[in-house]
Amino acid sequence: MSDARVLDDAPWLRSGPTARVLELLNGNGEEARVVGGAVRNALLRIPIDDFDIATTALPNEVIRRAKAAGIKSVPTGIDHGTVTLVVDAQPFEVTTLREDTETFGRKAKVAFGRDWLRDAQRRDFTINGLSVDAEGVVHDYVGGLDDIAARRVRFIGDPNQRIAEDYLRILRFFRMHAAHGAGEPDRAGYLACIGGRAGLATLSAERMRMEMLKLVIAEGAIGAITAMADGGLLLPIFGGVAYIGPFAAMVAVERRLELAPSAVRRLGALAVAVTEDARRLGTRLRLTNAETRTLDSMGHRWWRLAGMDEATARRRLYRLGEERYRDRLMLAWARAGADTDTASWGALASLPERWHAPKFPLKAADFIARGIAEGPGLGQVLALAEDAWLAADFPLEAPALQAIADQTVTRFTRDHRL
Repeated sequence: MSDARVLDDAPWLRSGPTARVLELLNGNGEEARVVGGAVRNALLRIPIDDFDIATTALPNEVIRRAKAAGIKSVPTGIDHGTVTLVVDAQPFEVTTLREDTETFGRKAKVAFGRDWLRDAQRRDFTINGLSVDAEGVVHDYVGGLDDIAARRVRFIGDPNQRIAEDYLRILRFFRMHAAHGAGEPDRAGYLACIGGRAGLATLSAERMRMEMLKLVIAEGAIGAITAMADGGLLLPIFGGVAYIGPFAAMVAVERRLELAPSAVRRLGALAVAVTEDARRLGTRLRLTNAETRTLDSMGHRWWRLAGMDEATARRRLYRLGEERYRDRLMLAWARAGADTDTASWGALASLPERWHAPKFPLKAADFIARGIAEGPGLGQVLALAEDAWLAADFPLEAPALQAIADQTVTRFTRDHRL
């Protein structure tokens, strides 16, 4: 038995690629439905990223029907019953109804079936256990409709068992709560996550990275991250201290500056105080080289940006570039705590929009003409001249540049005679 209701305002069920896939797979004794996140998001009236389809048809039958209709099929996970169909350049994962016969994480053994209830019961959360047929009828076997109405993220069945099947569900529990929940996390689920936290050590760094980067940018990230910290769940992930206050402040700073949430920037506020933290985090979460470099830059003496005058800020911006300047400044702002002059921080943060650094105008030829030979010494002279140019506040007038070049050559020559 299932509770059911009709899904309103779902034009994708009536026309377009999704409707075409359902029409292809329905009939001749088989049934197909949209399942999981697409149904959840439609009921919550939030954007749908992709559509997953469940069907009673076996994978070979899915492939046969697709071929007959001239639709491309790719056996992306055929051992687990998944075939990807590509319709109008949009991919659809089509999976035969399943039931677990042995459950141990991502390597669970499954058997194909025709029972929609059993298929729903093997999913993780009630709000993900819904399905909708081609007529728009939403089928609920696990209480997902009530939980969506209550904005409650709840495990299907025994939370402890579901977590033991795959410890990544601990992170997914908090990510789903951050994205779709309200109030405190479901008590039974929360306690099960705490009880199973040792299992986080069995997860691959790549899987943890994926979940954490999604979690920290979710609408309710502050509450979810705070709950994780209170339950002792962040230390096994980060291997170091988590800074809840700066994380919450970073969210507020992003909103004040009207910037889109940045997962890496928020991760920096949450777990990076010095550059060593960035490198440890990069290893534990298997971050990309670019992500690790961003965190490393954020953690590098961010405290020196507090209280800068604008001349100093221009020099920092020139050295760091716009993106790294903003990220490091925002970390400094987020970690300023009670000592937060919002107007001053805001002025520093807006500098990249108000001022664009000119290119260093002096060239190697300017110093070769002054008797500096090509080689390492020439590079040193250019670096000294650039420092002097920055200290002089970026002059571009010829007399000022000539003076900087002459003074730099005199200083270099004198120092190398000593």
